[in-house]
Amino acid sequence: MFYCVLMATLGSFSVGWTIGSPNVPGEITHNCPTGNAHINNPQLPDCLPMDTTLWGFAVSSFCVGALIAGFFGGHIQTKLGRKLAIRYNTIPWVIGSILMGAAAHNAMFIIGRLITGFSCGLGSVCIPTYIGETSTIRARGAMGTCHQFFIVSGILLASVIGLPTSTVPLWRLNFALVGIPAIVQYFLTYTMVESPRWLVSQNRIDEARYSLARLRGKKANIDGEFYEIVESQLGSAAAASVAHSPDNTMKPITQAQRAEGEDEEDALRPTHDDDAVGPFSDEASEQVNRQDALNHIQVFKDPLIRHVTLIILFLHFMQQWIGMNAVIFYSTTIYAEAFDQSMSQYMAIATTGVNFVATLLSVLLVDRMGRRALLLIAEFGCTLFSMLLVIGYALHIPALLVVSVFLYVASFAVGVGPIPWMITSELTPTYANSAVSSLATAMNWSMNFVIGLVFPLIFEKIAGYTFCIFIGVGIVAMFVTAIFLPET
Repeated sequence: MFYCVLMATLGSFSVGWTIGSPNVPGEITHNCPTGNAHINNPQLPDCLPMDTTLWGFAVSSFCVGALIAGFFGGHIQTKLGRKLAIRYNTIPWVIGSILMGAAAHNAMFIIGRLITGFSCGLGSVCIPTYIGETSTIRARGAMGTCHQFFIVSGILLASVIGLPTSTVPLWRLNFALVGIPAIVQYFLTYTMVESPRWLVSQNRIDEARYSLARLRGKKANIDGEFYEIVESQLGSAAAASVAHSPDNTMKPITQAQRAEGEDEEDALRPTHDDDAVGPFSDEASEQVNRQDALNHIQVFKDPLIRHVTLIILFLHFMQQWIGMNAVIFYSTTIYAEAFDQSMSQYMAIATTGVNFVATLLSVLLVDRMGRRALLLIAEFGCTLFSMLLVIGYALHIPALLVVSVFLYVASFAVGVGPIPWMITSELTPTYANSAVSSLATAMNWSMNFVIGLVFPLIFEKIAGYTFCIFIGVGIVAMFVTAIFLPET
């Protein structure tokens, strides 16, 4: 199981590299002293001169690709399967890395970044889904945070590599390296196990049992878990036929079998917690035999799924508008308010290091504290330290500015970063998972694009006071989480 999660999250690492690669070498990429002269290479310009607006668009353009691929990602992963979607998802990273590394003009660089965004968007749908569907219940929290953990690992390494490559022409290498883990992942996906839940949804029952047995180990008893998977996808009659089978295998389920009466199967169903509360208990039990996958429109027509979808969409909106990616994209610019250019680059790398360590802490805490409590603490921390950051900027206190950014990043990484991705599959029934996941990914990346585009313009005008916007978002997020978000 952990091996399969590790292989899947190689794509998460590439997402992080795509996000973090413009941070440290960004200045030399679009504003080097020699401009677009061909001094170091007669075939390629030394850099790609852009004004603030165009560079902001170039940095954020991958979010447009991610938005498009994310919106259709649910359909793609349902059609191809989780494993095959992850494999084919590596191809745009390779193409985009070549275009960016060999960019002869601004448009070529932007198109390359846009294409890498396709992989970021589809990966943001199929990787968390694959992790949620292959992990055990006990390990699902820790495994779920691996997606965010490898994203921040990619951001960190991109920043570290960005320091020695912040020269002409080595900045090209920094953007091109994202293709390497993508190529490695393409071949390693052949060693992964397909999601048992997806296989059951495709009526490939024996393959699903074999897949689950490989994930859980030779000595594990998978009967109970397999029953629940089949029941959730095909109904209790189908699940009961597995239980009644002498060898616990079955042929593909026919429509007639799905439609059989289920009264006689009630005793075989797993027991439910009678003390469960809220709209995620009784109504979910009544809909347990609903097999048809919902599309983007249907999730808003179903009262139960609409409630879940709106909460998830808000969490993904909040994850971007609380300001973290503004810090990741432009931390060097923020630190330039207090330090020189060289020290600002080192501080930017240290910031990604804090992000890495705090995300590792989240892996340890998420199953102990619970998703809701950890998210509330993280939102409070982001709001508090955004306030202190504004104070540090207003009073010109460099030490307070640095400490505030570090603690803000730590607060985000411990909860706001990983939990929206993880909680999407945990709150959503399997039949609605693909549609809700793709909507959430589209929301996340569209807001990511807006932040990346407008933040440098706003920061240019009001500098550190920009974080007042993020303070307001953080306050609203705490109230919404406290009132509407259930524990999973």
